[in-house]
Amino acid sequence: MAPNPAPSHTRTRPNAGRIRRSAVAAVAGLTAVTLLSACSYGSKADDRKSNAADSAASSAGASGAKLSADTVKIGYFANLTHGTALVGLQEGLFQKELGATQIKTQVFNAGPSEIEALNAGSIDIGWIGPSPAINGYTKSDGQSLKIIGGSASGGVKLVVNPDKISSLDDLKGKKIATPQLGNTQDVALLNYLAGKGYKVDAATGAGDVSVVRTDNKVTPDAYRQGSIDGAWVPEPTASKLATLGAKVLLNEKDVWPDKKFVITNIIVSQKFLKEHPDVVEAVLRGSVNTNAFIKANPDKAKADANEAIKKEAGNALEPAILDPAWADIDFLDDPLANTLQAEADHAVTAGLLKKPNLNGIYDLTLLNKVLAAKGQGPVADAGLGTK
Repeated sequence: MAPNPAPSHTRTRPNAGRIRRSAVAAVAGLTAVTLLSACSYGSKADDRKSNAADSAASSAGASGAKLSADTVKIGYFANLTHGTALVGLQEGLFQKELGATQIKTQVFNAGPSEIEALNAGSIDIGWIGPSPAINGYTKSDGQSLKIIGGSASGGVKLVVNPDKISSLDDLKGKKIATPQLGNTQDVALLNYLAGKGYKVDAATGAGDVSVVRTDNKVTPDAYRQGSIDGAWVPEPTASKLATLGAKVLLNEKDVWPDKKFVITNIIVSQKFLKEHPDVVEAVLRGSVNTNAFIKANPDKAKADANEAIKKEAGNALEPAILDPAWADIDFLDDPLANTLQAEADHAVTAGLLKKPNLNGIYDLTLLNKVLAAKGQGPVADAGLGTK
């Protein structure tokens, strides 16, 4: 896992600008930790910057008290697993909490560039997957970011060509795509195959099962052309493949306890958290309120997310893709910290990551304050909230 859509009566056309992409270096030239990265699913080919929230901020926030910062810069992807950001911005739920503090947004196509923007101060808060959050934290020796909340779980499936694969026992000798070397889904597939006794070289993808790293935008064409036999991919790519005749062989939910695992977190730069905790708290209130809105208004929320994707990516998702994809994602406030540690452990086992020190990666103080104000219990950091 849209350009900060504002309510229709205040929305202005987004201003596009390019963000330098982070290059994926060769495996031999990197420490294993740098292989962890995020994938894009649903956004345009180029990273884009959007200030579409500016008009909403000046209107919706005009009557509210400004917090300690004039603006807050928020980053996210234009895909369904970042639905909290898409819906909350579309419905004005973040702006309502921020008052006169304006929102500026930046839409990313990949996790490394979002981490780079956070480190450079181009964004303050971001929605992002677990692997780039782990990578950003460990590469900075625990200085760059904190995970301050959860956003989404699920939305990842193994889909296959039913003419070639009818069961999990048929995977040997087949070609299965993942979005990117070392990304969250790549690690999940490698871990699953190892658990089934298949041997695969993590760096090259060669072995009993061929793991083919393929950009999500390319995966449907690769499947159509027969160059892959299946894919372990996030939504909506999995549902796109289903429209081409692929069948769901495994939902990743089914390999996790309680069928939950983190797919999207909320991160903040430590500098911004220290200087503007009131703004961070307001964004978290907006996030919690948005997740409640999604649960109470699933059809409206789904339409909001699709409209946001249309505005950013140029095309809305058709119902055959949107409906099953949206239904498979759980939007929640809990960051599912125990599964973040498990995902890091899986990457270590696969040989893609040196043993990371994740102590201190979480700061859930403000989230738990927001939840307590709503009469809800606290969420846990799995012991990773202190160094």
